[in-house]
Amino acid sequence: MNRVKTTQSKTGEIIAYSEGAIRNNISAVEYCRTSMAAISGCAAGILGLSGTLGFLFYFLSVFVLWILVLVKSGTQWRKFFINRRNLLTNQFMGGLCTYVLFWTFLYGMAHVY
Repeated sequence: MNRVKTTQSKTGEIIAYSEGAIRNNISAVEYCRTSMAAISGCAAGILGLSGTLGFLFYFLSVFVLWILVLVKSGTQWRKFFINRRNLLTNQFMGGLCTYVLFWTFLYGMAHVY
């Protein structure tokens, strides 16, 4: 199942990607995104964020995670991922659902009498 995918760069150079390695890297990022959504949802609920401010907190959390992944991969990010945009947008709604579930649960536990 370790197929090699090739693409051509803007300079004309052919780049080969290991499909198994790319899947593993994306899986690790998705695990981080799900964990981040749960943790930031808990934080938003405990802080008492509501409405638009709560959703802005999620968008900020996703953006910070994206920046951290890019910093961790360094200038050689092309060795680990095909493009940077997919790191930001992949599983965005799934993480949002996790975030909202934890956010509303902790908000109810901490702020509703």
